[in-house]
Amino acid sequence: MRLFLSIWLVTSILVTACSGTDSSTSENKSRTLSIAGSSTVLPVVDMAAKAWHITHPGLKIILNGGGSGVGINQLGEGHLDIGMASREISRDEIRRFPQIRFVQHIIGRDAVVPVVSSEVFDSGVTALSLQQIGDIYRGKIRNWKQVGGPDRDILVVDKEKSRGTRHVFMQAVMGDKHAEAPGADLVLGSNNEEQTAIAQSDAAIGMLSLAWLNEDVKGLGIVMKDGSIVRATLSTIADGSYPISRNLNLYTRGQPQGDTAAFIQFLLGPDGQRFVEKAGYLKIRQ
Repeated sequence: MRLFLSIWLVTSILVTACSGTDSSTSENKSRTLSIAGSSTVLPVVDMAAKAWHITHPGLKIILNGGGSGVGINQLGEGHLDIGMASREISRDEIRRFPQIRFVQHIIGRDAVVPVVSSEVFDSGVTALSLQQIGDIYRGKIRNWKQVGGPDRDILVVDKEKSRGTRHVFMQAVMGDKHAEAPGADLVLGSNNEEQTAIAQSDAAIGMLSLAWLNEDVKGLGIVMKDGSIVRATLSTIADGSYPISRNLNLYTRGQPQGDTAAFIQFLLGPDGQRFVEKAGYLKIRQ
C-alpha cells in the first residue's frame, strides 16, 4: 500500500456508479455525485467509488482533491454533494455559511507525522519534541546539528494554509492551527507533492499522514514531556497516546439523502471500512 501511495497522484477522477436509492429517477437519466477536498481522504473515497461502480452502473461520481479547505468551501457554496476534510470544520467556516448546517460523517482515524528525509533519520535524528519541531518552523533551529544531526541546513517544508494536515500539525506544534511558519523554505499542497520533495532531499522536514511514509520519507517519534518517545502507529492512534491524531471526515449540507446517503453508508459499512484500512488508516468501525 505504501508503494501505491508513493506513486499515486490524482487531480480529477470520473467514476460511474449508481445507488438505486432514488426510485423516482429513471435508470437511463444521468445522475452525478460531486466530491472534493482532502488529499488524505481522497484515496479511500477513490477506492470506494471504483467498487461502487462495479455493482451500481448509472451514477457519475466526480472526485477531486484540492485540500480540506477547498472541500468545505465548495460544499458551502453548493458546488459539491460531499466535502472531504482531514480536520474538523472551523468556526470561521461555519460563520461564513450561516445558512448551512454542516453534518460530519467520520469514516476513519489518522495521524499527522513529522517526517524527514531518510538521510536525516539514518544520521540519528529519529525523534524530536513538539517544542523542537515548532522551533524549526519558527526559524529558531536552522541546522540539523542543533538537534543532534549532521551539520546541514534544514529544508523546512510547509503546506498550503487551507490544508487540513497543516491545521492539525500547527495546532500541535505551535499552539495555533493558523500559525505562520517563518522558518519555512518551501510551501506545497498535496501529500504526494510533499512526499516527493522530502524524498528527493537529504535535509528536509515536513508533515504527512501516516499512510504516506516510505523508505525515503521517515516518520519522527515525538519526545513527550516525561522523556518517553511515542511513534505514530495504528495502535497509538487507537489508544490515544499519539499526540497528533485526527478524524477523517466527509461533510454534507444537512442530513444526506438519496445517492449521497447511500454512498456514505457504503463507506461506513464493512466493505467501505476495508478501504480505510487498505489506505493505511484506522477503521472507525472495527
